[in-house]
Amino acid sequence: MPWSHEIRVGPAGWSYQDWRRVVYPDARPRGFHEAAYLAQYFDTIEINTSFYRPLRPELAHLWVRKVEGNPRFQFTAKLYRAFTHEGRLEAADVRQYTEGLAPILEADRLGCVLMQFPWSFRFNRENRDYLVRLKKTFPDYALVAEMRHDSWTAEEATGTLIDHHIGFCNIDQPLFAHSMPPTAVVTTPIGYVRLHGRNYQHWFEKDDDEARGPQALPHIAARYNYLYSEAELAGWKERIDQVAGQARSTYVITNNHYEGKAVANALQLIHLLIGEPVEAPPDLLNFYPEVTHIAARYNYLYSEAELAG
Repeated sequence: MPWSHEIRVGPAGWSYQDWRRVVYPDARPRGFHEAAYLAQYFDTIEINTSFYRPLRPELAHLWVRKVEGNPRFQFTAKLYRAFTHEGRLEAADVRQYTEGLAPILEADRLGCVLMQFPWSFRFNRENRDYLVRLKKTFPDYALVAEMRHDSWTAEEATGTLIDHHIGFCNIDQPLFAHSMPPTAVVTTPIGYVRLHGRNYQHWFEKDDDEARGPQALPHIAARYNYLYSEAELAGWKERIDQVAGQARSTYVITNNHYEGKAVANALQLIHLLIGEPVEAPPDLLNFYPEVTHIAARYNYLYSEAELAG
């Protein structure tokens, strides 16, 4: 299918220490903000911090201002983990979460809210009812459910999502017993794709970083330390086309964030989707040679050199 301007590709999060000198310049000009910088290259970013705690409204206001330069830009945000991992739906937490996202919603910059559930959240009557309860609790959001267990591919499970207007998140992850496989499922007008990497060795590793030794990466960094090959991304390009062919708006999020790999792969995906060179952060070109041949700046300079020769 032809490139749709309703496909938005971008990374998950933006505040990572290991992105310095890889994605972001070492010497930052006055007023530099990571979200504003990324909005020059991407039309979406997934807000990760909202998973760990409700946002402060003043921060949400700031982020809206920082992406003003890109009129197509839309945030997506993860739902607070108390709701998805702890099964707590306390009124105070719900109010705090909605108040924190309100500036983004009111500015029409919120594409959808992602409910990321653990592998243990399998399709059964209790979990189905809880999912419906979440939808009723947050009626103002376009909700998308990310399920890690393959029981949610059953016809009854996807039918529940369709009936209650909840989107389906198609994911790439290491495949173990009953892991959600790669899919191209759409259950609402919003399509969602999330790429986590395929780091099998560290995927289910426990949070005990001390036990792993001083030379090991922290468990979270190790889990997402994976760079997709062009062939692997090409397989997902086909699924993204399938999703976009059924959805009104499609969000593609790269979550393999360690050392900016999510940014490199997101740019490669955009290139695959549009078939043209893409703008890229200059520092990234030095760190990931895989990106240089698709970068607009690199191609322009190469053409100049050819002409000069």
